[in-house]
Amino acid sequence: MINFRYHVVSMTAVFLALAIGLVLGTTALNGPVADTLSDQITSLSKTNQNLREQVGHVEEELKRQEQFVADLAPSILAGKLAGKRVLLLDLSGAKSEHVDGVRRMLEFAGAKVTSRVSITDEFTNPAKNDFLLDQTTKVLPSTVTDPPTNSYGAESAAAVLAAVLLDHNPPVTKEQRTIVLTAFVANRFISVVGDVSEAAEAVVVVSGQPSTDRDALKRNDAVVMVTEHFDRSSPIVVAAPNSGGEGNVVAALRGDPALSKTISTVDNVSGAVGQLVTALALIEQFAGKPGHYGVGGGSAGVAPKVAKS
Repeated sequence: MINFRYHVVSMTAVFLALAIGLVLGTTALNGPVADTLSDQITSLSKTNQNLREQVGHVEEELKRQEQFVADLAPSILAGKLAGKRVLLLDLSGAKSEHVDGVRRMLEFAGAKVTSRVSITDEFTNPAKNDFLLDQTTKVLPSTVTDPPTNSYGAESAAAVLAAVLLDHNPPVTKEQRTIVLTAFVANRFISVVGDVSEAAEAVVVVSGQPSTDRDALKRNDAVVMVTEHFDRSSPIVVAAPNSGGEGNVVAALRGDPALSKTISTVDNVSGAVGQLVTALALIEQFAGKPGHYGVGGGSAGVAPKVAKS
């Protein structure tokens, strides 16, 4: 009978043989395997370096193209909006450099920017709905005879802002405009850069990324409502850095059967190309031709055709 000691000795011999086999096998393969792995690492490193260089080249090329467009913009736009009074309206989240870039393009075209007004987070905050509605009712100009009749503060406020910032029939007086803007600024619903000396005849809206907080749906709906009420009063272009993300205002406008026929949109306002196209789209708006431009879904092309002078 095989005793326990014999069993232990046998098992030990088996494991010892396996260990010796592994050592011998590893030793035999160590050179080729290590060389292969080393070659693969070297190859991947070179590929990674090549990709970094390609990305750097593309970024540099894009930067130069943007500068080229910025250099050409004054001659492309010269005089095409001469004497036009344009309001710059930026929504919460819009970057100042994007707004400033659009302003430069409008001024290259000869437009007079009447003012820059910023819609704040407080304006679209559902928790401030009743307070916004109450303040709007208190400062409602007597010449605005058709305000919204619902209980949506952002809609009522947007309608009143459009009436005092844009040409309105009957006209809103300077005093009425000052009362509305002063109240809205005091309650942090808007901010205003400079004096609003006169009403505008067109508006360019610059947006940032859509809201993503727990009230995102209501906030983003309020943004669309703002653009809709300004659309009722004047030519309008709405520009954003892209058309992606749930609640994106450009995507929402392009997807609306009615608004897409009256409001122009641009989905790449973050660079000189999109800023130039925003001004070109406004020129089209004055000719009664809305359009959708950029690189995102729903765009008809990068830019409208430039009419010969």
